[in-house]
Amino acid sequence: MRQFLAVLYIGLSLAANAAIADTAALEALREGSMKKLLFSDPAPVSEVTFTHADGGEHRLSDFRGKHVLVNFWATWCAPCRKEMPMLSELQSEFGGEAFEVVTIATGRNDLAGLKRFLGEVGVDNLPLYLDPKQALARDMAVLGLPITVLIDPEGREIARMRGDAEWNSDSAKAIIRAVIAGEG
Repeated sequence: MRQFLAVLYIGLSLAANAAIADTAALEALREGSMKKLLFSDPAPVSEVTFTHADGGEHRLSDFRGKHVLVNFWATWCAPCRKEMPMLSELQSEFGGEAFEVVTIATGRNDLAGLKRFLGEVGVDNLPLYLDPKQALARDMAVLGLPITVLIDPEGREIARMRGDAEWNSDSAKAIIRAVIAGEG
């Protein structure tokens, strides 16, 4: 039994050290506004539902199997207006089987106003998801906007950023590229 526990302990230590090394490698890629991206131990995300503008109900678990960058935003949020085209660029470059940008308008946002906002900032490739009662945002401890959460393919939060960022920067793209490649 002692031998089993020793092997188990060594295995867990190696796994923990590998996770720390992976996080350190990702943290080393952070420059400029991406320094606000804080990596953490993987943690389950909320199962609270949100809706699509067309009416369908969704959960973050619907995106399992790929890395997901979830951005909580609102039409009244000036930093959201600034970063939305950059998120769109990230989706254009990396979106597909391994990665997706998911934008969720949280709070009271008129649907026509949301669509007008996206048109004004020139974004037509990001989904229009809604969290009108802020149930998902509250359950995910979204305090202030924008908040962006990076979720791994197992559906666990691995990083979070408070405030806007230059999502089309070389640093952001290097981080996303490394995460998709399994380096984080």
